[in-house]
Amino acid sequence: MQKEELVLPRMANRNPDCDSEFTRLSGYMGSVEALIACGEALARLLKAPQTLALKGPLGAGKTHFVKGLARGLDCLAEVSSPTFTLVHEYDGGRWPLVHFDFYRLESANDLDALGWQDYLAEQCIIAVEWGDRFPEALPTDCLRVAISIDGDGRRIQIGGAE
Repeated sequence: MQKEELVLPRMANRNPDCDSEFTRLSGYMGSVEALIACGEALARLLKAPQTLALKGPLGAGKTHFVKGLARGLDCLAEVSSPTFTLVHEYDGGRWPLVHFDFYRLESANDLDALGWQDYLAEQCIIAVEWGDRFPEALPTDCLRVAISIDGDGRRIQIGGAE
């Protein structure tokens, strides 16, 4: 079995307002472990404050990617999907990780009750599952992560912020 390696190049080209163009990274992850490792590698490059908007169909692996983010931030907490609680906070790493899920929200106005603006003002890493539901609520320097199902693996595209 071939070992998968993730290389995250630094590129000056960016387009934070476009969900369909990704100029940083595109790759295939053949396993859940590879998807987690991708999140971990990216997290090692992140500095707070940074918001990541994750999009992809149900079962694509958005929560697994966030598990990798937590690992890369040296957070020891067990990451789970915030589908029903809408937001989870994970402390103890290099930066706090805040994990949102926009799937069950009706509108961007619902974010006020969750303290969205307060979190954006904090020195933390914010990962938003279903972040494409309310793009108007995202910061302009948001890093966009698209995960799609491709056979038995996942295709990932990362871009947006510098």
